[in-house]
Amino acid sequence: MALRGPLSRLLRTQLRRTSQQSRAQSVAVLGAPFSKGQKRGGVEHGPKVIRDAGLIERLSSLDYSVHDFGDLSFHHLEQDDPYMDVKFPRSVGAANKKLSSAVSRAVGAGHTLVMLGGDHSLAIGSVSGHAQQCPDLCVIWVDAHADINTPMTSPSGNLHGQPVAFMLKELQDKMPDIPGFSWTKPFLSSQDLVYVGLRDVDPGEYHLLKNLGIQYFTMRDIDRLGIQRVMEVTLDHLLARKQRPIHLSFDIDAFDPSLAPATGTPVNGGLTYREGIYLTEEIHNTGLLSAIDLVEVNPILGANQEAVEATASLAVDVIASSLGQTREGAHASIDTIPTEKSDTEQLCL
Repeated sequence: MALRGPLSRLLRTQLRRTSQQSRAQSVAVLGAPFSKGQKRGGVEHGPKVIRDAGLIERLSSLDYSVHDFGDLSFHHLEQDDPYMDVKFPRSVGAANKKLSSAVSRAVGAGHTLVMLGGDHSLAIGSVSGHAQQCPDLCVIWVDAHADINTPMTSPSGNLHGQPVAFMLKELQDKMPDIPGFSWTKPFLSSQDLVYVGLRDVDPGEYHLLKNLGIQYFTMRDIDRLGIQRVMEVTLDHLLARKQRPIHLSFDIDAFDPSLAPATGTPVNGGLTYREGIYLTEEIHNTGLLSAIDLVEVNPILGANQEAVEATASLAVDVIASSLGQTREGAHASIDTIPTEKSDTEQLCL
């Protein structure tokens, strides 16, 4: 039986001290400027605007050794017809295969990975590449949407609404052979996944969430329970039985559109700034975060430059707080407080 409540939190705190000592002190930043998982252009510029908002400087200020590996280059396919209404399957499959290899190399080299999207279809490659190095990982999916449609349940055919279906072992018999995806096989159990922030779930997705017994928290749950309790249950669910690497897949549309307006599928009633930052602080405090996706920042969709800058700055805050930035501020350790020198000491100088 899983440990719950104070005992579980005590064990997590003790293990956190050990894991933080061995946690990677280097961060790899990898851009994935890709947009074919959905229909709106502009999201391919997400990595640039997040970097321009000061990401590298912010992470360096947290005393990490930051390795910016730049952006992956994705080959444009002239011919990529829909398959079962799935749009751009070969382009999305090829992009994710390339991303998966890059993520696997970065995690295998001992870095904590930050993947900058791009649309959320990229999580197929990001999480699978992470799982190649850490097969026992768990996933926290922060999003307004569940992204668990299969090709048969998807209303749009856009693959940014289907990445989780490619990952789950329980959906293996529900997934047809999509062109471009022969390289990947399901690797994640439904019990290794928790959603936070849901508020726009398609009928087929709701059926899957319920039937598979996936732990999820809607915005109503957050209103009812509070973000502190939501994160306690989330981390107990994923870590009480076993301490293991965490993959955080964060769609910027999890936030309310008043905070993150430059995104493709905004939904009213999202996370507040304080809720989103508390969530990431708690994940950092486990000492187990191994990889982060930050996706769906689309500067073309900002009503003005201020909206674009606000969304990109919020993305930087999410990543930085996931990696240890605190609201108390980041301070160098001081053993003692200096005292005023006595008259005798001053005369000796």
